[in-house]
Amino acid sequence: MSAKPSHLFYQGRERKPVLDQARGVYMWDVDGKRYLDGSSGAMVCNIGHSNENVLEAMRRQMEKSTFGYRLHFETEASEKLASKTAALTPEGLNRVFFVSGGSEAVESAIKLARQYALAVGQGSRWKVISRSPSYHGCTLGALAITGYAPLTKPFEPMMQMMPKVPAPRAYLDGLDPDDIATGHHYAHMLEAQILAEGPESVLAFIVEPVGGASTGALVPPRGYMERVQEICRQYGVLFILDEVMTGAGRTGKFLASEHWNLEPDIMVMSKGFAAGYMPLGGMAAHERLVEPVLDAGGFLHGFTYAGNPLACAAGLAVIDEIERLGLVRNAALMGEKLLTRLRELMDRHAIIGDVRGMGLLTAFEFMSDRATKAPLPKELRAFDRFVQIAYVKGLIVYSRRTRDGVEGDHVLVCPPMIVNETHLDEITEMLDAALAQFTAEIRPSLDKIA
Repeated sequence: MSAKPSHLFYQGRERKPVLDQARGVYMWDVDGKRYLDGSSGAMVCNIGHSNENVLEAMRRQMEKSTFGYRLHFETEASEKLASKTAALTPEGLNRVFFVSGGSEAVESAIKLARQYALAVGQGSRWKVISRSPSYHGCTLGALAITGYAPLTKPFEPMMQMMPKVPAPRAYLDGLDPDDIATGHHYAHMLEAQILAEGPESVLAFIVEPVGGASTGALVPPRGYMERVQEICRQYGVLFILDEVMTGAGRTGKFLASEHWNLEPDIMVMSKGFAAGYMPLGGMAAHERLVEPVLDAGGFLHGFTYAGNPLACAAGLAVIDEIERLGLVRNAALMGEKLLTRLRELMDRHAIIGDVRGMGLLTAFEFMSDRATKAPLPKELRAFDRFVQIAYVKGLIVYSRRTRDGVEGDHVLVCPPMIVNETHLDEITEMLDAALAQFTAEIRPSLDKIA
């Protein structure tokens, strides 16, 4: 643990060990302790750490240039990555805008949507519907479409909060996720909200194809994604997919939208897009949206590092490695094996009430009673305490709260896509030990409830 005073501050005062190096799925602190990166950082390091081919591509770019402002130059790296991105995204999404991260990508998407509406004479459309719970970023615009009370409530006076519809948490509502009627049940909540707001005022609907941190790898019920897309088309509402966490192979397809053959109007990506090698995100938009905006005077938006050549070179090399190593297929195969192991842990540990996920985006949720779906007492802060226990044992995992950010502790297990079965065995062993210790710690509190 670092003993030196720090001038940095982030969420709190807790200090962490100083990172020395990282290779593959492992990280070491300066004292030599090894950690298995069981969450790919914050679901970022999809291809693992210190991939030599990516580092070499970055070195080559650094020898040429590290910065070229987009209003002064076009760069080979950004043009190549844009072409590759357009080829990998659904048909029609052939215009790309690069940014430095997920929040910026979401901001870009909602601002493009609004400028498109103005350009085509639909200025009455400005509301962006999203889900609750959900997370789409930490800037004020992205927070306005985020449904996670602990993060949004302090800033509500400073922003225009947007309408929300319930996330399709079928497992909590006692509905069958494999029944298409369940998917349509939740999708129709979107239609009802559009009608309540007035279709002429609704600009867009934004959704993660598979839930991220706010819902803990929530896989939509059968028929849901297809139906929400149909509803958006019916009412002229732009369909925006947030693939910041799900993109770049995480769910067993390069894009999660491929699982349902979706055709969004706008898609946003980040995290695994450059896999932590450089800050990078992107918005891919249909040309029928971009052209009217450019004709009307241009996209009134931008970031200094948009299209940075070094970041784009890293992103292109990451995609090359995903393809060369067959990591999308590996994510699908290892994801099934990981889910099997998590379900076996659920059989051994009664506090696990649900296991879910797709590919290597997986999670388990704590409950004090599986039958009633009652969460653990929120004052236990189980989501935080469990992560600390696992960390001490050498496993890095990620956690949040499923139920509007207030309770319903869940843990995300999302290792890099280079993971193999030996790594999965290590993860399972450390999770098992952490669950045993955690259960022993909270047993007195659970006995009081009983």
